[in-house]
Amino acid sequence: MTAQNSDRKSGVPGQDKNPSHIMPHKLTLDSKIKFHCHPGVSCFTECCGHIDIILTPFDIIGLRKRIGIDSDEFLLRYTKPVYIQKTDMPGVQINLTKEGRCPFVTEEGCLVYSDRPSACRYYPVGMADFHEGTQEEQDTEKFFFLVKEDYCKGHEEDKVWTIREWLADQELDRRDELNKGWMELVMRRKSFGYQATLSEQAQKMFFMATTNTEKFRDFIFNSSFLSTYEVDKETLEQIKEDDIALLRFSYLYLASSLFGTDDLKIKEQKIKERVKEVEAKRGNAEENAKKLYDELQQDKEMMRKRLAEKNKPV
Repeated sequence: MTAQNSDRKSGVPGQDKNPSHIMPHKLTLDSKIKFHCHPGVSCFTECCGHIDIILTPFDIIGLRKRIGIDSDEFLLRYTKPVYIQKTDMPGVQINLTKEGRCPFVTEEGCLVYSDRPSACRYYPVGMADFHEGTQEEQDTEKFFFLVKEDYCKGHEEDKVWTIREWLADQELDRRDELNKGWMELVMRRKSFGYQATLSEQAQKMFFMATTNTEKFRDFIFNSSFLSTYEVDKETLEQIKEDDIALLRFSYLYLASSLFGTDDLKIKEQKIKERVKEVEAKRGNAEENAKKLYDELQQDKEMMRKRLAEKNKPV
């Protein structure tokens, strides 16, 4: 996850769109980088302006809890809707101030530092897209790269890290694990290319499940959801109160509903009801087709009689 000067972008892995600042070296977890950001560097917080930060589902949970507001208010006050790169999947990014600054940053630093987004934690390291450029279900080698912008003085500091140490220090291992299901959904969608599109209803469901835990929980417990899907009692108890459990559950639901995976089972009775509906529609279609055929035959016979009458010798 990376940031760039001027039209900097930061969000999901591999989103960088300014190659001039990307060092042309493929890095592994054991590769070393020299970097240290702290209030003493002259460029402190400069990277927090004129930047697009796509928020992951876990980012949203952490930030709105830190601020102490619900998802609706957080989304309204601090974000704006976007489409996740190269897909028609809706998401949100931080809504910058009119000065082009992150609303959570002051001259003294980040007001929500311990709950800052994953994009901020990765910088100045970028990570290659998960599965990008491969066929679905095909493994790829995860690799990293360094973003080095002219204004950033953190690269002149003496602190040396391996990529592995940097990820651990920024607490990215757990965050990446919690966001993995979301990234897999995005990459699965990207694998279909532009020839396929999500319906408006599917887009709304994806947006709700990945940005608004309160609405998604209400959808599960106060709609026909539980009469449609098989969900064990232990899972139900967890997702009633635990937002992280609900987040993991949302990935299973979306994979099942959007891509037809077996992550969530539809109840047998619902399947039978659906089969009956299809059979009834087929029966009605056959009946309507027969009726139309009979009407056409009658019209044909009437036309034949008219022609015969017209051609009858006088």
